[in-house]
Amino acid sequence: MNSGYSAQNIQVLKGLEAVRKRPGMYIGTTGIDGLHHLVFEVVDNSIDEAMQGFCDDILVVLEGNDVVRVEDNGRGIPVDIHPTEHVSALELVMTRLHAGGKFDKKSYKVSGGLHGVGVSVVNALSEWCEAFVHIDGKIHTQRYKIGIPEGPAGETGTTEKRGTVVRFKADSSIFESTVYNFDALSNRLRELAFLNKGLKITIRDERLSTLKTHEFKFDGGVKSFVEYLNESKTVLYKEPIFIGGARDDVEVECAIQYNDGFNEIMYSFVNDINTRDGGTHLVGFKSALTRTLNECLKKSKQVKKLDESLSGDDVREGLTAVLSVKVPNPQFEGQTKGKLGNSEVKGIVESLAGEQLELYFDRHPDVIAAILEKSVLAARARIAARQARDATRRKNAMDSAGLPGKLADCSEKDPGLCELFIVEGDSAGGSAKMGRNRQYQAILSLFGKMLNVEKTRIEKVVTNEKLQPIIASIGAGCGGEFKVDKIRYHKIIIMADADVDGSHIRTLLLTFFYRYMTELIERGHVYLAMPPLYRVSYEKKTFYAYDDSEKDRLLSESGRDPEKVGVQRYKGLGEMNPDQLWVTTMDPGQRNIIQVHLDDAVEAERIFSTLMGELVAPRREFIEENALSVVNLDV
Repeated sequence: MNSGYSAQNIQVLKGLEAVRKRPGMYIGTTGIDGLHHLVFEVVDNSIDEAMQGFCDDILVVLEGNDVVRVEDNGRGIPVDIHPTEHVSALELVMTRLHAGGKFDKKSYKVSGGLHGVGVSVVNALSEWCEAFVHIDGKIHTQRYKIGIPEGPAGETGTTEKRGTVVRFKADSSIFESTVYNFDALSNRLRELAFLNKGLKITIRDERLSTLKTHEFKFDGGVKSFVEYLNESKTVLYKEPIFIGGARDDVEVECAIQYNDGFNEIMYSFVNDINTRDGGTHLVGFKSALTRTLNECLKKSKQVKKLDESLSGDDVREGLTAVLSVKVPNPQFEGQTKGKLGNSEVKGIVESLAGEQLELYFDRHPDVIAAILEKSVLAARARIAARQARDATRRKNAMDSAGLPGKLADCSEKDPGLCELFIVEGDSAGGSAKMGRNRQYQAILSLFGKMLNVEKTRIEKVVTNEKLQPIIASIGAGCGGEFKVDKIRYHKIIIMADADVDGSHIRTLLLTFFYRYMTELIERGHVYLAMPPLYRVSYEKKTFYAYDDSEKDRLLSESGRDPEKVGVQRYKGLGEMNPDQLWVTTMDPGQRNIIQVHLDDAVEAERIFSTLMGELVAPRREFIEENALSVVNLDV
């Protein structure tokens, strides 16, 4: 019996103390994503006003000294005295968890925020926060320090405006950094503007000597979103198909447009929340699309070209779609709200989408003909890819290990401890094999330029002699068959020369991983090695520089006669001997590697399509716009 454990050991956290004690429970992380989460929680309250039709203008300002200001022209947070709590409703909303107007569904039919938790959490995690409410011709103000009011809410002036202004400074003792990323915030605000037709959202960065502003307003809503995603693609028909309606208080909006590419781009949202893991609404839409196209296939001439039904993957090849639903009582699976669980939503979306797609295709025979032709080609390619995979499996079954000959595997069997270096060139691969730690580091040598998967179908991918060894080494399949839990290495490190050819190979590999093994990037398994550019030696000592500035610093610090200082510029990894490659690039204790993140899937999609796709004009425009920003161009 532990006699030292009694009632006095039980800690009671009052007010917002719990938020400061365990911030990760409320915002996920105290890193940059958590910092940005504060901004979005405040913006979400303004978005909720917009969804009710009371707000059409939102302004987000990044002020100096890491201060954020969010303004809207909504109704304003109520400021009258609460009948039972006997304080201003403004104070309740800003300082009490689970206090808000989103529980009874009278003030807000649907909402995307944390139902009264959000803004109070922002307040709790800020050094200071202040709210200004413009309502009924008067300004009501209250200021808080670490979530605690410095005084009661009260009138501080008159105004002709309406709405709410919240200013806050995130607590530097809570967050790893309080420096906001303008582009990351802009990307999410652009997304919200797409999802709320006609709403203007402006973000302004006042931290710079030159003011930077982005303004987002899309009168086409989700149709504009799809057109934006397809900007650098060749579409099969000009106008995106729009599906919209409401049943049983569930509102559905969806836009779809096919392009001549081979990849599926699909985003789904519930109450403006990005459901990255899908859910019942997405299942309903996919079912409706597959069923409708199979019904259309039976009536078309294309049916003679196929001996089986179209699969879901067939009908979604080249599809760009955005699905947005508004649900009064959403039930999300998981704390991150990544997947919708409401079973009734599946049937609502499926029936509504099925009816409207069937009606649209009846009225637009040229559109359905183009879609069916593409889907049938996709089905035939799928069958060919399946046959190619079966042949590869039979070949591997006869091989003792089923692993490619160019793979020098490691002895460790726990994937969590294993690293796979994908190395450019046989020479560098040879040095890496000799310099590695054989227990946990595997080496796969590549030769020559590989396939640009952005421009080809999966049957060409799975049979490509450059990509087959990568697929086999990772051991988790490819495309629709990829299973991230089966990967043989939890660190997959791309090691290429620090020149234009090396950059090209890295880009081609990243394109392949993004298109056919997306979860590798999403789960943080992909890394880029950072080999040095220079070897600097003096007084029998050797140093390595990873860029020109570091080389110049080393030369300056040497303080020696330049003729006695040796500087070697590495033209490629193959110039390093095994010991040098280990010390500079492979040793976990001192190497530099960059983890590849997928922070903004929408922008990643556009960039890959623009730079790696068929259309030349968008690529030229991108280069012209960004040429002056290049800081690391190999000449």
